[in-house]
Amino acid sequence: MKSCLIVDDSRVVRKVASRIARDLGFECLEAENGQLACEACEKSMPDAIILDWNMPVMSGIEFLERLRQMDGGSKPRVVFCTTENDIDHIQRAMSAGADEYIMKPFDSEIIESKFIQIGLIEQPD
Repeated sequence: MKSCLIVDDSRVVRKVASRIARDLGFECLEAENGQLACEACEKSMPDAIILDWNMPVMSGIEFLERLRQMDGGSKPRVVFCTTENDIDHIQRAMSAGADEYIMKPFDSEIIESKFIQIGLIEQPD
Protein backbone atom coordinates (compact mmCIF):
# COMPACT_ATOMS: atom_id res chain seq x y z
CA MET A 1 0.00 0.00 0.00
CA LYS A 2 1.24 3.49 -0.84
CA SER A 3 1.84 5.90 2.03
CA CYS A 4 0.97 9.57 2.43
CA LEU A 5 2.43 11.95 5.02
CA ILE A 6 0.11 14.81 5.97
CA VAL A 7 2.08 17.80 7.31
CA ASP A 8 0.00 20.62 8.80
CA ASP A 9 -0.11 22.35 12.17
CA SER A 10 -3.92 22.15 12.17
CA ARG A 11 -5.17 18.88 13.62
CA VAL A 12 -8.47 19.31 11.77
CA VAL A 13 -6.74 19.74 8.40
CA ARG A 14 -4.56 16.68 9.08
CA LYS A 15 -7.63 14.58 9.92
CA VAL A 16 -9.58 15.73 6.84
CA ALA A 17 -6.62 15.20 4.49
CA SER A 18 -5.89 11.80 6.07
CA ARG A 19 -9.49 10.68 5.52
CA ILE A 20 -9.33 11.75 1.86
CA ALA A 21 -5.97 10.05 1.27
CA ARG A 22 -7.15 6.85 3.00
CA ASP A 23 -10.24 6.83 0.77
CA LEU A 24 -7.84 7.02 -2.21
CA GLY A 25 -6.01 3.93 -0.95
CA PHE A 26 -3.13 5.41 1.04
CA GLU A 27 -1.81 4.51 4.46
CA CYS A 28 -1.49 7.85 6.29
CA LEU A 29 0.94 9.33 8.76
CA GLU A 30 0.66 12.81 10.22
CA ALA A 31 3.13 15.46 11.37
CA GLU A 32 2.32 18.84 12.88
CA ASN A 33 5.42 20.64 11.62
CA GLY A 34 8.33 20.30 9.22
CA GLN A 35 10.74 19.02 11.85
CA LEU A 36 8.48 16.10 12.76
CA ALA A 37 7.94 15.48 9.04
CA CYS A 38 11.73 15.26 8.53
CA GLU A 39 11.96 12.72 11.35
CA ALA A 40 9.12 10.69 9.82
CA CYS A 41 10.82 10.69 6.40
CA GLU A 42 14.12 9.58 7.93
CA LYS A 43 12.33 6.52 9.35
CA SER A 44 10.32 5.71 6.21
CA MET A 45 10.06 7.78 3.03
CA PRO A 46 6.41 8.19 1.99
CA ASP A 47 5.08 8.01 -1.56
CA ALA A 48 3.10 11.24 -1.20
CA ILE A 49 3.22 14.31 1.03
CA ILE A 50 0.45 16.87 1.51
CA LEU A 51 2.26 19.90 2.91
CA ASP A 52 1.22 23.16 4.57
CA TRP A 53 3.43 26.24 4.21
CA ASN A 54 2.98 28.13 7.49
CA MET A 55 3.86 26.01 10.53
CA PRO A 56 5.83 26.52 13.76
CA VAL A 57 9.28 24.96 14.30
CA MET A 58 9.95 24.39 10.58
CA SER A 59 7.87 25.75 7.70
CA GLY A 60 6.70 23.69 4.77
CA ILE A 61 9.17 25.25 2.36
CA GLU A 62 12.08 24.61 4.75
CA PHE A 63 10.93 21.00 5.09
CA LEU A 64 10.66 20.58 1.31
CA GLU A 65 14.17 21.94 0.77
CA ARG A 66 15.54 19.50 3.38
CA LEU A 67 13.48 16.60 2.03
CA ARG A 68 14.89 16.96 -1.46
CA GLN A 69 18.43 16.71 0.01
CA MET A 70 17.72 13.48 1.93
CA ASP A 71 18.56 10.00 0.68
CA GLY A 72 15.46 9.01 -1.27
CA GLY A 73 14.06 12.52 -0.87
CA SER A 74 13.41 12.93 -4.56
CA LYS A 75 10.90 10.03 -4.47
CA PRO A 76 7.85 11.50 -2.70
CA ARG A 77 5.34 13.44 -4.74
CA VAL A 78 4.70 16.67 -2.81
CA VAL A 79 1.46 18.63 -2.98
CA PHE A 80 1.56 22.00 -1.21
CA CYS A 81 -1.81 22.70 0.37
CA THR A 82 -1.84 26.22 1.76
CA THR A 83 -3.54 29.60 2.00
CA GLU A 84 -0.52 31.25 0.33
CA ASN A 85 -1.76 32.00 -3.17
CA ASP A 86 0.56 34.63 -4.61
CA ILE A 87 2.76 33.77 -7.57
CA ASP A 88 6.00 34.21 -5.57
CA HIS A 89 5.01 31.46 -3.11
CA ILE A 90 3.87 29.15 -5.89
CA GLN A 91 7.07 29.67 -7.91
CA ARG A 92 9.25 29.18 -4.83
CA ALA A 93 7.43 25.93 -3.96
CA MET A 94 7.75 24.55 -7.48
CA SER A 95 11.44 25.58 -7.66
CA ALA A 96 12.08 23.80 -4.35
CA GLY A 97 10.61 20.58 -5.73
CA ALA A 98 6.85 20.64 -5.15
CA ASP A 99 4.91 18.59 -7.68
CA GLU A 100 1.59 20.40 -7.28
CA TYR A 101 0.06 23.33 -5.40
CA ILE A 102 -3.50 23.56 -4.11
CA MET A 103 -5.33 26.17 -2.10
CA LYS A 104 -7.18 25.75 1.17
CA PRO A 105 -9.97 25.00 1.56
CA PHE A 106 -9.72 21.77 -0.40
CA ASP A 107 -11.95 18.77 -0.92
CA SER A 108 -11.61 15.15 -2.00
CA GLU A 109 -12.12 15.98 -5.69
CA ILE A 110 -9.24 18.48 -5.69
CA ILE A 111 -6.82 16.10 -3.97
CA GLU A 112 -7.89 13.18 -6.16
CA SER A 113 -7.38 15.23 -9.34
CA LYS A 114 -3.90 16.35 -8.25
CA PHE A 115 -2.91 12.79 -7.27
CA ILE A 116 -4.02 11.63 -10.73
CA GLN A 117 -2.11 14.47 -12.45
CA ILE A 118 1.16 13.60 -10.70
CA GLY A 119 0.78 9.86 -11.21
CA LEU A 120 0.07 8.73 -7.64
CA ILE A 121 -3.24 7.12 -8.54
CA GLU A 122 -5.00 5.98 -11.70
CA GLN A 123 -7.95 7.75 -13.23
CA PRO A 124 -11.08 5.89 -12.05
CA ASP A 125 -13.13 4.13 -14.74
